This record gives sequence, C-alpha cells and structure tokens, in this order.
Amino acid sequence: MISVDNLAVEFNGSTLFSNVSFVINPTDKIALMGKNGAGKSTMMKIVAGETKPTRGSIGGAKEAVIAYLPQHLLTEDNCTVVEETAKAFKQVFAMKAEMDDLNKQLETRTDYESEGYMKLIERVSDLGEKYYALEEVNYEAEVEKALKGLGFKQEDFTRQTSEFSGGWRMRIELAKILLQKPDLILLDEPTNHIDIESVIWLEDFLVNKANAVMVISHDRAFIDNITNRTIEVTMGRIYDYKANYTHYLQLRQERRAHQIKAYEEQQKMIADNKAFIERFKGTYSKTNQVASRERMLEKLEIIEIDEIDNSALKLRFPPAPRSGDYPVTVKDVSKAYGDHVVFNNANMSIARGEKVSFVGRNGEGKSTMIKAILGEIDVQGSCELGHNVKVGYFAQNQAALLDPELTVFQTVDEVAEGDIRTQIKNILGRFMFKGDDIDKKVSVLSGGEKTRLAMVKLLLEPVNLLILDEPTNHLDLKSKDVLKEALSTFDGTLILVSHDRDFLQGLSQKVFEFKDQRVIEHFETIDAFLERNRIKSIAEINL
Repeated sequence: MISVDNLAVEFNGSTLFSNVSFVINPTDKIALMGKNGAGKSTMMKIVAGETKPTRGSIGGAKEAVIAYLPQHLLTEDNCTVVEETAKAFKQVFAMKAEMDDLNKQLETRTDYESEGYMKLIERVSDLGEKYYALEEVNYEAEVEKALKGLGFKQEDFTRQTSEFSGGWRMRIELAKILLQKPDLILLDEPTNHIDIESVIWLEDFLVNKANAVMVISHDRAFIDNITNRTIEVTMGRIYDYKANYTHYLQLRQERRAHQIKAYEEQQKMIADNKAFIERFKGTYSKTNQVASRERMLEKLEIIEIDEIDNSALKLRFPPAPRSGDYPVTVKDVSKAYGDHVVFNNANMSIARGEKVSFVGRNGEGKSTMIKAILGEIDVQGSCELGHNVKVGYFAQNQAALLDPELTVFQTVDEVAEGDIRTQIKNILGRFMFKGDDIDKKVSVLSGGEKTRLAMVKLLLEPVNLLILDEPTNHLDLKSKDVLKEALSTFDGTLILVSHDRDFLQGLSQKVFEFKDQRVIEHFETIDAFLERNRIKSIAEINL
C-alpha cells in the first residue's frame, strides 16, 4: 500500500538514519520502536508528509488517506466539541455543499447548449459519482460514538473546546482521526493523556475497525495488544520483525547474541591477520600474502553491536522510616466546585506498607483526592496523615517545581545520601541523561527531560508514603521497568495513579475506583480489577 524507499535524514553533517526501506501493508499494525533520539518521530513525520527526508521517497501515499496524530497538538478554540469533531467529515460536507450549489445552478440556467453548461453537467456527474459512492453514514451518531468512547459525556458535546485541557483536546483530535476511516493511522504516544477505559476503547477500535496502523508508544500493554509487527530504528538503520513487542524483545536478544558472536569471531580474525602481517612484513616470499591481507583488512566492514541494554541496573528506594499503622485516613470527604460535585462522602483507610491504585476516568477526582490528602485544598470531612508520615509526591506538574538554576547532576546530588552518591552518573544515564547532559541547567531542559529528572530525584529521597500521579508519561520502556522494580521493593506505603496497565500490573493489592461521584473500594489486585473491567468496558462501549 505505502512504500518507504531508501530514506535518509541528515542534520548538520550527522546521519540520523540512511537507506531505510520497508512497505506498509493494508492490515499491518506496526510498533515503531527505538531509544529516544533514534529517529522514530522523524520517520513517522516523513511517512505522514509533514517532513521531507534528505534522500528517498514515500510511494503510494497520494492515493492513500493518511491520518497523523503528533505528540503535542491543540485544537482551535472557536467552536464546540461536536463542531470540532465533525470537521473530520469536512470534505464530505464540502462535497455535499458543492453538489447542492451545482444543482441550484442547473435549475436556474437555460443556456443548455453553452460550453459552460456542459462543464457544469460534467462536474455534477463527476462529483455525484464520488458522493453517492460514499457509504451512507449517520454523521452525528458516529461523532457521538467516537467522543463517548474517548471519555466525553453528553453534556460535554456543546462545551467550547477552550474549556478543556490539552489532554482532552488531544482526544478530540483522536476522534477526528478515527472518524476519517483512513487507510493508515499514525499515532505518536497516543495514550499519554487518556485514561484506562479510553485506552481500552482505542485498542478495540485499532484492532477490529482500523486499517493499517503505525504507533510509537511507551505503553507496553497497549502496543502488545494492537500490533503484529515491530520496526526497530537503531544506529541509523532498521530491523523489521513480524512480531509484537514482547516477541520482538526475544528476537532482538537473539539477534544481539549473534552479533556479539560474529563480532568476536571477526575481531579474532583481524588479530590473527595483523599478527601475520607484523610477523612476515619485509619477508620477500610472503610479500603477496602480506599485501593481500592488508587490502582485505582495509576493505573489511566492522560488525557493529546494537546499543548495550543496561536494563540490569537496579535501583532501590532508601529504607522507609517507620510510620504509624494507618498513614492515610479519609472520613466522609466531599468536594465540589460550584455545582459540580467531584465526589461525595468518600471514605478510605490505607494501612502501613499497602500499595493501592486510584483508577477512574479523567475528571472523576483522583488528583483531587490526592490534593485533599496532602492538605492542598479544602474539603468537607477529614483527611489525616498518620504518625511520622514522610511524603514523597510526584505530581503531574512535578517538573515545574525543580530549581531552574541547578544542573542535572546538582539536582540529584543534593538529595542523594550514602553509597548511592557514587552511582549518580549511572542512575542519570539509565534515565537518558548521558555525557554532557548532566551538566545542563534545569532551565534548558525539555518538559519530558524535567519530568524524568524529577523522577530520579524522588527515587533517592527517604520517604514512607509515596504518592505518584501519572509518573510514566515521559519515561521510556526501560526507565519504566527500573521505576517499577524500585516500587515493587519499596517497603513503605504507595498510592499510584496511572493509566499504564502494564506498569500498574503487579504493583497494588487494593483498588479505589473513582466513578459517578463515588469512591469504591475493591479488595482485589489491580490485575484482577483491570481484567474484569476490560471485558465490561468494551461491552458497554459497543452497546
């Protein structure tokens, strides 16, 4: 369907990737993988037609309908949610408007023999053939279904888009893309700002209703569930696997083992030949053999080994100081903003050492409850922290709280204690701060870099109550694995808010569900809760 032919991208003399070729077939569901900076987003923009390569071309794209959702996007602010979403059908509506206008002209014109009238007839015929070939669609119903699937309520439909956060605006753009029924959907980190129920809905759509899909994502469960092919961008080239992410990891490990073996054999061959050359250089009878081996070594292409996987690095939180038996107690807590009730008469008690998850759709009160527990907002009822509770809090805006004048290294060094200080550079490297990056000031870092730095800082502080509100949005898969391992061995109390199911699984023994102005306690693991609600959510959405 779409062919990528000999793509190359160069910046200031350095090559991002070169000689990249592959074909996207009509039913491919592709995960585009690779470390940060490998060129994944650049490649996706080229396929989308948003960026031009240094060399190479995209074939078949003119005939195909390609829809692209970048990481950062804002909708216009001059219309309602429904009006903005309905723009997905603007070409159809424009076609209909032109048809109506042309038919009116035909009704009033009488110059039946003129060239202009004949051209009008031809245009009506051509346009009518295209328009009436379209599948009959109830556009209003389709818009409503897509918006509800992505978490919007009926009362949201007539609200101005300007009233919504960036995450919700992203959902509007996603709804527009889904409604276009494109031949190829390109998604760059689509799950960063949508809740679990919406991710489930999106998965179901992409697997069962979408045509070809290419996605960049750090959500392992999401890409495992929707993809059947993995293209890895690494060291300026690609590897193409007919496998989902989990299977790809196994194949990648096997590939790297073969590379290491071939590299070692090649290095031994090089050493043997260099020893031969050194030994017989100047020996008349060996002149031709020496020259031949020298030429061979000059032309030899050295085998490269893919970037070293340093996932073996382990991090542990410092030992948690002992707190009281119940670090968090919430009694009959209610919160409303004007007429909008967030939750009513909520109760919860979290025991020392418990790991719990807050789940629910965006806007149902998860972050509000955290702010209530921390005493950042006024509520009816009582929220109490127990004896000797030391809180470590990662908010969604945590990056904004870092000191902009400190360097990356100084930010971490000021909280690190004991032996861990000798590992600061390794820890920062694990979270993608390498080389000169550690000497950069916080003020020049991107939003994602600041978020990762804030997470490293939190990992090193001795606390006994950790509250994490969407901690994984800017972490790559390896960094998330490091954080998850650290949380699994954390001996304090954990409250976790996340839409990343793979990250959540295995991390909590109790679930507090925020839904319909209530907080419902579930005495089950997050794994059991998610499995039960996955089936229920898809059934409800497809009604």
